[in-house]
Amino acid sequence: MLNNKKQRIDADKRIPSPKAKELFHDIRRRHEIGKNDLLALSGLTVSTLTRVLDELVGVGVISESGLGVSTGGRRPILYQVQADYGYAFGLDISRVMSRLVLLDLAGTKLDSREWRMDEKTTPEIFMQMVTEQVTEWIDKHRIAFEQIIGMGIGAVGPLNRITGVIEEPEWFAAPGWNHVPAVQMIEERLAFPVILDNGANTALIAESWANRTKDFRHMLYVHGGTGLRLSMMTDNKLIHGAVDMEGSFGQMIIQADGLPYRTAQGNFGALDTYASVHAIEREVNSRLRIGRSSALRQIVRPGEAAKFSDIMQALKQMDPLVTEVVTQAATYFGIGLANLLNILNPEKVVLGGPLMTENNLFFYTATQTAIRKTYHYPKYQVIFSKGTYGEEAIAIGAAQLMLSQLTV
Repeated sequence: MLNNKKQRIDADKRIPSPKAKELFHDIRRRHEIGKNDLLALSGLTVSTLTRVLDELVGVGVISESGLGVSTGGRRPILYQVQADYGYAFGLDISRVMSRLVLLDLAGTKLDSREWRMDEKTTPEIFMQMVTEQVTEWIDKHRIAFEQIIGMGIGAVGPLNRITGVIEEPEWFAAPGWNHVPAVQMIEERLAFPVILDNGANTALIAESWANRTKDFRHMLYVHGGTGLRLSMMTDNKLIHGAVDMEGSFGQMIIQADGLPYRTAQGNFGALDTYASVHAIEREVNSRLRIGRSSALRQIVRPGEAAKFSDIMQALKQMDPLVTEVVTQAATYFGIGLANLLNILNPEKVVLGGPLMTENNLFFYTATQTAIRKTYHYPKYQVIFSKGTYGEEAIAIGAAQLMLSQLTV
Protein backbone atom coordinates (compact mmCIF):
# COMPACT_ATOMS: atom_id res chain seq x y z
CA MET A 1 0.00 0.00 0.00
CA LEU A 2 2.82 2.41 0.90
CA ASN A 3 4.64 1.83 -2.39
CA ASN A 4 1.47 2.47 -4.40
CA LYS A 5 0.84 5.69 -2.52
CA LYS A 6 4.42 6.83 -3.04
CA GLN A 7 4.21 6.11 -6.78
CA ARG A 8 0.95 8.05 -7.00
CA ILE A 9 2.51 11.08 -5.33
CA ASP A 10 5.50 10.94 -7.67
CA ALA A 11 3.27 10.78 -10.74
CA ASP A 12 0.97 13.57 -9.57
CA LYS A 13 3.79 15.96 -8.70
CA ARG A 14 5.87 15.71 -11.85
CA ILE A 15 5.50 18.13 -14.73
CA PRO A 16 4.30 16.22 -17.79
CA SER A 17 6.19 17.34 -20.92
CA PRO A 18 9.93 17.91 -21.52
CA LYS A 19 9.32 21.44 -22.84
CA ALA A 20 7.26 22.29 -19.77
CA LYS A 21 10.01 20.98 -17.51
CA GLU A 22 12.66 23.12 -19.22
CA LEU A 23 10.46 26.20 -19.05
CA PHE A 24 9.59 25.62 -15.40
CA HIS A 25 13.30 25.26 -14.64
CA ASP A 26 13.97 28.66 -16.26
CA ILE A 27 11.15 30.32 -14.34
CA ARG A 28 12.12 28.77 -11.01
CA ARG A 29 15.69 30.04 -11.28
CA ARG A 30 14.38 33.60 -11.32
CA HIS A 31 12.15 35.43 -8.88
CA GLU A 32 10.01 36.73 -11.72
CA ILE A 33 10.41 36.63 -15.49
CA GLY A 34 8.57 38.11 -18.44
CA LYS A 35 7.16 36.23 -21.41
CA ASN A 36 9.53 38.00 -23.81
CA ASP A 37 12.55 36.87 -21.80
CA LEU A 38 11.23 33.32 -21.74
CA LEU A 39 10.80 33.48 -25.51
CA ALA A 40 14.47 34.40 -25.92
CA LEU A 41 15.68 31.82 -23.39
CA SER A 42 13.61 28.89 -24.61
CA GLY A 43 13.89 29.32 -28.37
CA LEU A 44 10.21 28.31 -28.67
CA THR A 45 7.75 29.91 -31.04
CA VAL A 46 5.22 32.32 -29.56
CA SER A 47 2.39 29.83 -29.99
CA THR A 48 4.32 26.93 -28.44
CA LEU A 49 5.52 29.09 -25.55
CA THR A 50 1.97 30.26 -24.87
CA ARG A 51 0.69 26.68 -24.92
CA VAL A 52 3.41 25.41 -22.54
CA LEU A 53 2.91 28.35 -20.16
CA ASP A 54 -0.81 27.66 -20.10
CA GLU A 55 0.01 24.03 -19.33
CA LEU A 56 2.18 25.02 -16.36
CA VAL A 57 -0.43 27.48 -15.08
CA GLY A 58 -3.03 24.74 -15.42
CA VAL A 59 -0.92 22.30 -13.40
CA GLY A 60 -0.56 25.01 -10.76
CA VAL A 61 3.22 25.25 -10.51
CA ILE A 62 3.42 28.82 -11.88
CA SER A 63 1.13 31.82 -11.92
CA GLU A 64 0.90 35.18 -13.65
CA SER A 65 2.28 37.85 -11.33
CA GLY A 66 1.51 41.04 -13.22
CA LEU A 67 2.85 43.02 -16.17
CA GLY A 68 6.43 44.02 -16.86
CA VAL A 69 7.86 47.24 -18.24
CA SER A 70 7.01 47.96 -21.86
CA THR A 71 9.86 48.20 -24.38
CA GLY A 72 7.67 49.86 -26.97
CA GLY A 73 4.72 47.54 -27.37
CA ARG A 74 2.30 45.75 -25.10
CA ARG A 75 3.57 45.23 -21.55
CA PRO A 76 4.78 41.61 -21.13
CA ILE A 77 3.07 39.19 -18.76
CA LEU A 78 5.26 38.23 -15.81
CA TYR A 79 5.39 34.70 -14.39
CA GLN A 80 6.59 33.31 -11.08
CA VAL A 81 6.61 29.99 -9.27
CA GLN A 82 3.46 29.27 -7.27
CA ALA A 83 5.22 28.86 -3.94
CA ASP A 84 2.41 27.04 -2.12
CA TYR A 85 2.00 24.41 -4.85
CA GLY A 86 4.32 22.10 -2.95
CA TYR A 87 6.76 21.76 -0.08
CA ALA A 88 9.93 19.77 0.55
CA PHE A 89 11.83 18.88 3.69
CA GLY A 90 15.62 18.85 3.77
CA LEU A 91 17.49 16.76 6.32
CA ASP A 92 21.19 17.07 7.15
CA ILE A 93 22.56 14.00 8.96
CA SER A 94 25.99 14.94 10.32
CA ARG A 95 28.22 13.75 13.15
CA VAL A 96 27.98 16.72 15.54
CA MET A 97 24.90 18.73 14.57
CA SER A 98 22.02 17.61 12.33
CA ARG A 99 19.38 19.87 10.84
CA LEU A 100 15.92 19.82 9.27
CA VAL A 101 14.44 22.58 7.09
CA LEU A 102 11.17 23.14 5.27
CA LEU A 103 11.12 24.91 1.88
CA ASP A 104 8.25 25.92 -0.38
CA LEU A 105 8.42 25.44 -4.14
CA ALA A 106 10.01 28.87 -4.62
CA GLY A 107 12.90 27.80 -2.38
CA THR A 108 11.92 30.00 0.56
CA LYS A 109 12.82 28.57 3.96
CA LEU A 110 9.76 28.37 6.17
CA ASP A 111 11.16 26.59 9.22
CA SER A 112 14.30 25.01 10.63
CA ARG A 113 15.41 22.86 13.54
CA GLU A 114 18.73 21.44 14.69
CA TRP A 115 19.79 18.63 17.01
CA ARG A 116 23.10 17.88 18.72
CA MET A 117 24.20 14.35 17.92
CA ASP A 118 25.31 12.86 21.23
CA GLU A 119 25.91 9.35 22.56
CA LYS A 120 22.15 8.71 22.78
CA THR A 121 21.27 9.78 19.23
CA THR A 122 20.99 6.39 17.55
CA PRO A 123 19.39 6.14 14.10
CA GLU A 124 16.07 4.96 15.55
CA ILE A 125 15.88 7.78 18.07
CA PHE A 126 16.98 10.37 15.52
CA MET A 127 14.49 9.27 12.85
CA GLN A 128 11.71 9.42 15.42
CA MET A 129 12.66 12.99 16.35
CA VAL A 130 12.65 13.94 12.67
CA THR A 131 9.25 12.31 12.16
CA GLU A 132 7.75 14.19 15.09
CA GLN A 133 9.15 17.50 13.84
CA VAL A 134 7.84 16.95 10.31
CA THR A 135 4.39 16.12 11.67
CA GLU A 136 4.42 19.24 13.84
CA TRP A 137 5.38 21.46 10.89
CA ILE A 138 2.70 19.96 8.64
CA ASP A 139 0.11 21.03 11.22
CA LYS A 140 1.76 24.38 11.96
CA HIS A 141 1.96 25.44 8.30
CA ARG A 142 -1.35 23.78 7.34
CA ILE A 143 0.20 21.69 4.60
CA ALA A 144 -2.08 19.20 2.89
CA PHE A 145 -0.56 15.76 2.33
CA GLU A 146 -0.87 16.10 -1.45
CA GLN A 147 1.26 19.28 -1.28
CA ILE A 148 4.26 17.38 0.14
CA ILE A 149 6.75 16.70 -2.63
CA GLY A 150 9.02 14.73 -0.30
CA MET A 151 12.24 14.88 1.67
CA GLY A 152 15.85 15.08 0.56
CA ILE A 153 18.59 13.83 2.86
CA GLY A 154 22.20 15.03 2.78
CA ALA A 155 24.23 12.68 4.95
CA VAL A 156 27.77 11.86 5.98
CA GLY A 157 29.22 9.20 3.69
CA PRO A 158 30.08 6.75 2.51
CA LEU A 159 26.58 6.00 1.31
CA ASN A 160 24.66 4.45 -1.56
CA ARG A 161 22.36 6.92 -3.31
CA ILE A 162 20.54 4.19 -5.21
CA THR A 163 19.63 1.98 -2.25
CA GLY A 164 19.24 4.91 0.14
CA VAL A 165 21.64 3.42 2.69
CA ILE A 166 24.22 5.24 4.84
CA GLU A 167 26.95 2.63 4.77
CA GLU A 168 29.93 2.92 7.13
CA PRO A 169 30.42 6.51 8.35
CA GLU A 170 33.01 7.16 11.05
CA TRP A 171 32.97 9.14 14.30
CA PHE A 172 29.28 9.28 15.21
CA ALA A 173 29.00 9.54 18.98
CA ALA A 174 26.10 7.06 19.18
CA PRO A 175 26.24 3.42 18.10
CA GLY A 176 24.29 1.94 15.19
CA TRP A 177 25.17 4.31 12.35
CA ASN A 178 26.55 1.60 10.05
CA HIS A 179 24.36 0.31 7.20
CA VAL A 180 21.41 2.58 8.05
CA PRO A 181 18.52 2.35 5.51
CA ALA A 182 17.77 6.05 5.94
CA VAL A 183 15.36 6.39 3.00
CA GLN A 184 13.34 3.35 4.03
CA MET A 185 13.14 4.47 7.65
CA ILE A 186 11.69 7.87 6.77
CA GLU A 187 9.35 6.59 4.04
CA GLU A 188 7.88 3.97 6.38
CA ARG A 189 7.19 6.62 9.00
CA LEU A 190 5.91 9.45 6.80
CA ALA A 191 4.70 7.76 3.58
CA PHE A 192 6.11 10.30 1.14
CA PRO A 193 9.10 10.09 -1.26
CA VAL A 194 12.62 10.40 0.16
CA ILE A 195 15.97 10.60 -1.67
CA LEU A 196 19.51 10.43 -0.33
CA ASP A 197 22.82 12.00 -1.37
CA ASN A 198 25.97 12.92 0.47
CA GLY A 199 25.94 16.17 2.39
CA ALA A 200 28.71 17.82 0.39
CA ASN A 201 26.65 17.34 -2.77
CA THR A 202 23.50 18.81 -1.26
CA ALA A 203 25.46 21.76 0.14
CA LEU A 204 26.78 22.45 -3.36
CA ILE A 205 23.22 22.26 -4.72
CA ALA A 206 22.24 24.96 -2.22
CA GLU A 207 25.19 27.19 -3.08
CA SER A 208 24.59 26.72 -6.80
CA TRP A 209 20.99 27.82 -6.23
CA ALA A 210 22.22 30.91 -4.38
CA ASN A 211 24.44 31.73 -7.41
CA ARG A 212 21.87 30.74 -10.04
CA THR A 213 21.84 34.14 -11.80
CA LYS A 214 25.64 34.23 -12.14
CA ASP A 215 26.02 31.21 -14.45
CA PHE A 216 29.09 29.60 -12.90
CA ARG A 217 29.80 26.50 -15.00
CA HIS A 218 32.28 24.76 -12.68
CA MET A 219 31.95 24.85 -8.88
CA LEU A 220 33.50 23.00 -5.95
CA TYR A 221 32.29 22.69 -2.38
CA VAL A 222 34.65 21.65 0.42
CA HIS A 223 33.42 21.11 3.97
CA GLY A 224 36.02 21.34 6.72
CA GLY A 225 34.98 19.82 10.04
CA THR A 226 35.41 16.50 11.83
CA GLY A 227 36.52 15.26 8.42
CA LEU A 228 36.98 16.85 5.00
CA ARG A 229 34.17 16.50 2.46
CA LEU A 230 34.16 17.38 -1.25
CA SER A 231 31.67 17.76 -4.10
CA MET A 232 31.91 18.99 -7.71
CA MET A 233 29.46 20.44 -10.20
CA THR A 234 29.74 21.17 -13.92
CA ASP A 235 27.01 22.95 -15.92
CA ASN A 236 24.74 22.78 -12.85
CA LYS A 237 25.09 18.99 -12.71
CA LEU A 238 26.70 17.11 -9.84
CA ILE A 239 29.64 14.86 -10.65
CA HIS A 240 29.13 11.42 -9.12
CA GLY A 241 31.95 8.88 -9.04
CA ALA A 242 31.69 5.12 -9.33
CA VAL A 243 31.52 5.10 -5.53
CA ASP A 244 30.58 7.82 -3.06
CA MET A 245 33.58 10.14 -3.16
CA GLU A 246 32.62 12.60 -0.44
CA GLY A 247 35.64 11.78 1.75
CA SER A 248 38.18 11.49 -1.06
CA PHE A 249 39.65 14.97 -0.53
CA GLY A 250 40.62 14.11 3.03
CA GLN A 251 42.53 11.05 1.81
CA MET A 252 44.71 13.08 -0.56
CA ILE A 253 48.33 12.25 0.36
CA ILE A 254 50.31 15.42 1.03
CA GLN A 255 53.23 13.85 2.91
CA ALA A 256 54.19 10.33 1.82
CA ASP A 257 56.13 9.55 5.00
CA GLY A 258 53.68 11.43 7.18
CA LEU A 259 51.52 10.60 10.16
CA PRO A 260 49.21 7.58 10.15
CA TYR A 261 45.50 8.16 9.66
CA ARG A 262 43.33 7.88 12.77
CA THR A 263 41.80 4.60 11.57
CA ALA A 264 43.36 1.64 9.82
CA GLN A 265 41.45 2.36 6.60
CA GLY A 266 43.10 5.70 5.81
CA ASN A 267 46.34 6.74 4.10
CA PHE A 268 49.57 7.72 5.79
CA GLY A 269 50.17 11.42 5.32
CA ALA A 270 46.52 12.12 4.39
CA LEU A 271 45.34 15.73 4.32
CA ASP A 272 42.63 14.94 6.88
CA THR A 273 45.39 14.07 9.39
CA TYR A 274 46.83 17.59 9.14
CA ALA A 275 43.89 19.87 8.37
CA SER A 276 40.69 18.80 10.17
CA VAL A 277 39.07 19.59 13.51
CA HIS A 278 40.60 16.36 14.83
CA ALA A 279 44.06 17.39 13.59
CA ILE A 280 43.86 20.77 15.32
CA GLU A 281 42.66 19.22 18.59
CA ARG A 282 45.42 16.58 18.46
CA GLU A 283 48.18 19.09 17.80
CA VAL A 284 47.03 21.63 20.38
CA ASN A 285 46.73 19.00 23.13
CA SER A 286 50.11 17.54 22.21
CA ARG A 287 51.76 20.93 22.71
CA LEU A 288 49.92 21.54 25.96
CA ARG A 289 51.19 18.21 27.31
CA ILE A 290 54.82 19.20 26.76
CA GLY A 291 54.30 22.37 28.77
CA ARG A 292 53.53 25.11 26.22
CA SER A 293 51.83 28.12 27.77
CA SER A 294 48.39 29.01 26.48
CA ALA A 295 45.17 30.78 27.41
CA LEU A 296 43.63 27.32 27.18
CA ARG A 297 44.99 26.56 30.65
CA GLN A 298 42.41 29.02 32.02
CA ILE A 299 39.64 27.77 29.69
CA VAL A 300 39.97 23.99 30.09
CA ARG A 301 39.70 22.16 33.40
CA PRO A 302 42.94 20.53 34.62
CA GLY A 303 43.30 17.00 33.28
CA GLU A 304 40.79 17.52 30.45
CA ALA A 305 41.66 17.73 26.77
CA ALA A 306 40.96 20.95 24.87
CA LYS A 307 38.02 20.64 22.48
CA PHE A 308 37.54 22.55 19.25
CA SER A 309 35.14 25.03 20.90
CA ASP A 310 37.77 25.75 23.57
CA ILE A 311 40.43 26.22 20.91
CA MET A 312 38.24 28.68 19.00
CA GLN A 313 37.68 30.63 22.21
CA ALA A 314 41.43 30.90 22.71
CA LEU A 315 41.88 31.88 19.07
CA LYS A 316 39.56 34.85 19.60
CA GLN A 317 41.99 35.92 22.35
CA MET A 318 44.81 35.67 19.78
CA ASP A 319 46.53 32.97 21.83
CA PRO A 320 49.97 32.35 20.22
CA LEU A 321 49.92 28.54 20.54
CA VAL A 322 46.46 28.20 19.03
CA THR A 323 47.18 30.74 16.30
CA GLU A 324 50.30 28.79 15.34
CA VAL A 325 48.46 25.44 15.16
CA VAL A 326 45.46 26.77 13.23
CA THR A 327 47.73 28.58 10.76
CA GLN A 328 49.70 25.40 10.19
CA ALA A 329 46.54 23.33 9.62
CA ALA A 330 45.12 25.96 7.26
CA THR A 331 48.37 25.99 5.28
CA TYR A 332 48.16 22.23 4.79
CA PHE A 333 44.52 22.63 3.77
CA GLY A 334 45.52 25.31 1.26
CA ILE A 335 48.10 22.96 -0.28
CA GLY A 336 45.41 20.31 -0.75
CA LEU A 337 43.08 22.94 -2.17
CA ALA A 338 45.76 24.06 -4.63
CA ASN A 339 46.04 20.47 -5.87
CA LEU A 340 42.30 20.48 -6.59
CA LEU A 341 42.50 23.84 -8.38
CA ASN A 342 45.40 22.69 -10.55
CA ILE A 343 43.52 19.55 -11.63
CA LEU A 344 39.92 20.76 -11.87
CA ASN A 345 40.16 24.54 -12.56
CA PRO A 346 36.80 25.52 -11.03
CA GLU A 347 35.44 29.05 -11.38
CA LYS A 348 34.16 29.18 -7.81
CA VAL A 349 35.00 27.27 -4.63
CA VAL A 350 32.68 27.40 -1.62
CA LEU A 351 34.32 26.51 1.68
CA GLY A 352 31.96 25.48 4.47
CA GLY A 353 31.98 23.79 7.85
CA PRO A 354 33.22 24.85 11.28
CA LEU A 355 36.84 25.28 10.18
CA MET A 356 35.67 28.08 7.89
CA THR A 357 32.83 29.61 9.88
CA GLU A 358 34.23 29.71 13.42
CA ASN A 359 37.10 32.12 12.67
CA ASN A 360 38.45 33.96 9.64
CA LEU A 361 42.08 32.89 10.17
CA PHE A 362 41.66 29.40 8.72
CA PHE A 363 39.69 30.58 5.67
CA TYR A 364 42.08 33.36 4.70
CA THR A 365 45.26 31.37 5.36
CA ALA A 366 43.98 28.42 3.34
CA THR A 367 42.78 30.48 0.38
CA GLN A 368 45.92 32.61 0.20
CA THR A 369 48.06 29.47 0.30
CA ALA A 370 46.00 27.91 -2.47
CA ILE A 371 46.25 31.01 -4.65
CA ARG A 372 50.04 31.17 -4.30
CA LYS A 373 50.37 27.53 -5.33
CA THR A 374 47.93 27.59 -8.25
CA TYR A 375 49.78 26.77 -11.45
CA HIS A 376 48.19 29.26 -13.86
CA TYR A 377 47.89 32.18 -11.42
CA PRO A 378 47.34 35.08 -12.11
CA LYS A 379 45.86 34.21 -15.52
CA TYR A 380 43.52 31.73 -13.84
CA GLN A 381 41.78 33.25 -10.84
CA VAL A 382 39.20 31.43 -8.78
CA ILE A 383 36.50 32.97 -6.58
CA PHE A 384 36.49 31.74 -2.98
CA SER A 385 33.45 32.07 -0.75
CA LYS A 386 32.18 30.92 2.62
CA GLY A 387 28.84 30.44 0.95
CA THR A 388 25.38 31.89 1.42
CA TYR A 389 23.65 29.40 3.69
CA GLY A 390 26.33 28.65 6.28
CA GLU A 391 25.68 25.55 8.37
CA GLU A 392 22.20 25.13 6.86
CA ALA A 393 23.57 24.57 3.34
CA ILE A 394 23.43 20.76 3.53
CA ALA A 395 19.79 20.69 4.66
CA ILE A 396 18.65 23.43 2.25
CA GLY A 397 20.37 21.71 -0.65
CA ALA A 398 18.73 18.41 0.32
CA ALA A 399 15.32 20.05 0.11
CA GLN A 400 16.26 21.64 -3.23
CA LEU A 401 17.30 18.19 -4.47
CA MET A 402 13.81 16.94 -3.69
CA LEU A 403 12.14 19.95 -5.33
CA SER A 404 14.17 19.29 -8.49
CA GLN A 405 12.41 15.93 -8.85
CA LEU A 406 9.51 17.83 -10.40
CA THR A 407 11.60 18.22 -13.55
CA VAL A 408 13.30 14.81 -13.54
